[in-house]
Order: sequence, then structure tokens, then C-alpha cells
Amino acid sequence: MKVDKPGSAALYPAPAVLVTCGLERPNIITLAWTGTVCSAPPSVVLGVRKERLSHALIAEAGEFVVNLPLASQVAVVDYCGAVSGRNVDKWAACGLTPAPASQVRTPLIAECPIALECRVTQQLALGSHDLFIGQVVALQIDDSVLNEQGQVDYERARLLAYAGGYYYPLGERLGCHGDWRKGIG
Repeated sequence: MKVDKPGSAALYPAPAVLVTCGLERPNIITLAWTGTVCSAPPSVVLGVRKERLSHALIAEAGEFVVNLPLASQVAVVDYCGAVSGRNVDKWAACGLTPAPASQVRTPLIAECPIALECRVTQQLALGSHDLFIGQVVALQIDDSVLNEQGQVDYERARLLAYAGGYYYPLGERLGCHGDWRKGIG
């Protein structure tokens, strides 16, 4: 077994998301250091480097939107993570449409099928990154990714994951919570 320095968290895969932030000139940042941290109230976290433009925009506005892109949008996801919003209008460069959110002032990305509108409840300095905890105040889901019961069909949605510098599509369901009751092994 190889023992290595913990230079990266190495907890993979992680969701690859597009976070919109800012009010006057909204920006888009690609993040993989994000996740769900609480169900009541529903809350998510973002790990954002302090020198990023989006860090200042989130801290100033006190809100953000987590947009879940499709696997077919991988080039947009990669671009928005590699180019600074200080130099480029990522909306125009990627042909993305800002759409109004229902509970926050920050726009969501119309081309992404799922958007979590969040208000910052805490900001925690961790070192290279600050952790923003956001309470999800609204959820917008496009009908194209819903099943007959009105729930997200993740096989249909084909969202993105990130691991070790690469993007992967999510899709095939392998099991269901509670399957262990049917027997292990």
C-alpha cells in the first residue's frame, strides 16, 4: 500500500457543479469541493479559495446558486473552472443564459436541469479555502429530468462527478438505500 502526503482530500468522486454568484456582474465558478451537510434545514457547503473572484462575490452577496450540469456540458464545466471571471464573461463565452431565481437575487443557469438557491448561513476560514455553508431556500428542477412520480431520475439526468482530475458521468443505478435488508453476500 502506498502512503502519501494528504495534499488533497482524496475523497472521490465529488459532484462537479457550476456555482453562480454575484449581483452586479454575476460570475460562474466550477467547484467539486461541495456537498450536502444537513437535511433540516437543508444545507450545502462550498469550499472556495480566498483569491478567487467568486469568493468575494459570495461573501459580499451572502448567497449563491448551485447548478447541476449534465454530462453533455462537461466542456462548459471545465472552461468555467479554468478561466477567471475577472477576465472573461463566462456566460457569453459559454452561451449560457442567466435565469431569475425564485428566492435569491443571484441568477441560475437556465441550461442546467437542477438549481439549488442558497443563502449563506456561515463562513469558516480553513486555510487555503473558506467554507461557505448555505441553506437551500428553493430548488428548481427541469421537467426533463423528472420521473412519473415527480422525482429526479438520476439515470436520465446524467449529472457529472469529478475524481482525480477527470470528469465522469453519473447514471446507472446499482442499488437502493435499504437493500441490505434483502441480505448481504
